[in-house]
Amino acid sequence: MGFSAVQRVIGFLIAGSSLMMLPPILVSLFYSDGSATLFLVSAAILLGLGLAIYLPVRGVKQELRLRDGFMIVVGSWLALVLVGALPFLLLTSPDLGYVDAVFESMSGLTTTGATIITNIDALPRAVLYYRQQLQWLGGMGIIVLAVAILPMLRIGGMQLYRAETPGPMKDAKLTPRITETAKALWLIYVGITVTCIFAYWLAGMKLFDAIGHAFSTVAIGGFSTHDDSLAFWNNPTVEIVASVFMVVAGINFALHFTAWRRASMQTYFMDPELKVYASLMFVFALIASFALYFTGTYDTLADSFRYGAFQVISTMTTTGFTTAPFYAWGSFLPVFLILLAFIGGCAGSTAGGMKVIRVILLYRQSIREVQRLIHPHAIIPVKVGGQRTSDTVISAVWGFFFLYIASFAIMTILLTATGVDEETAYSSVAACLTNLGPALGDAGPNYAGLNDTAKVILSVAMLLGRLEIYTLLVLLTPAFWRD
Repeated sequence: MGFSAVQRVIGFLIAGSSLMMLPPILVSLFYSDGSATLFLVSAAILLGLGLAIYLPVRGVKQELRLRDGFMIVVGSWLALVLVGALPFLLLTSPDLGYVDAVFESMSGLTTTGATIITNIDALPRAVLYYRQQLQWLGGMGIIVLAVAILPMLRIGGMQLYRAETPGPMKDAKLTPRITETAKALWLIYVGITVTCIFAYWLAGMKLFDAIGHAFSTVAIGGFSTHDDSLAFWNNPTVEIVASVFMVVAGINFALHFTAWRRASMQTYFMDPELKVYASLMFVFALIASFALYFTGTYDTLADSFRYGAFQVISTMTTTGFTTAPFYAWGSFLPVFLILLAFIGGCAGSTAGGMKVIRVILLYRQSIREVQRLIHPHAIIPVKVGGQRTSDTVISAVWGFFFLYIASFAIMTILLTATGVDEETAYSSVAACLTNLGPALGDAGPNYAGLNDTAKVILSVAMLLGRLEIYTLLVLLTPAFWRD
């Protein structure tokens, strides 16, 4: 195990993360909100800590193995979450404990959007910006960003990309070199973000809010600069902009890149996962809208569709924006919406959940097993988009599904053991594991009322969901540590 190489990369990333404190400092100085000092102190601590870890092993030149890639991914995420909590910890109002600060940082970097802060509107502008920035940086994965600069350290990056990138088919590259792939992904990511900022601004948001919400929309994070989330504006145009960009961000970024490079929209219409993604979203939006109308939650069908469709898009893409307190809606809708987050967006997107392609493969494999009962000797391939899917991928998807559901069940039991009621337990674990954010019960408005042990469990759930189970759990196997 190349521990020195792992230490070198993590130290470099921690030192480099001091740079993420600079934009909040500028925001603080611009708005004179008095919080510049806490970000300056945080930057100094990160730089010093990172150099202390990096310098002793700066001369190490060692090629990474796949196992080292897993170590770096998990170690980097944990390190950046812990140091990213510093500004929250140094805040005097609200006065957050370390568990709360880490929870907020984990929620931001994993793009979950769950929060323990109860009066967001009262936060300094720089802190508001920092929360949104955390989600934007976490959206495409800090490790993918790091891959673009790893050649400076003479360390290959393919192992990192395979360990961190969401989805079952991780070996496909957009460009021949992994560094160019990372840069291509970020080019698309930045372009969509800038477009989203402009759209929000045209829809009526002030520039500060437009930037903040574009960050969390494209990252599919859900943090807002206001307690009421997008309901603060009560503006259908803002909601339409949010819906469009949530849908866009939930699509495989490889498709965005291919469509941009070919200057053709045909790529989107040919993708089987995108077709299912769009179809499910449309059907679920209709179900939610008619349910709201027939239960009398809203008086008109237009209002029912406005709120129902928005919430379906927000939950299925695991963004977590709200325009109404859906946790208070009657009938089956709150549970229905939470369950949609398990589907999630497309593989290769910034969305959480299991991903649509896995749901497709699980469904088609299940149908194949039923057909085999009727025709035991038949050879029935599982195909997606006319292409046969290998048994290796099918096995990996079934293994992922089992671990996903088992993790959900175990953490729900652990949460109830801490004294949390059943509704809050299952919904908050689901919301954190899928990186959705909003939950039901006591965690409906926010997570501030939960005990510290529950917050630690949910923080682990967020990381499990963001790294898609395998990357984190593989470190817990004895075989991983044997040479």
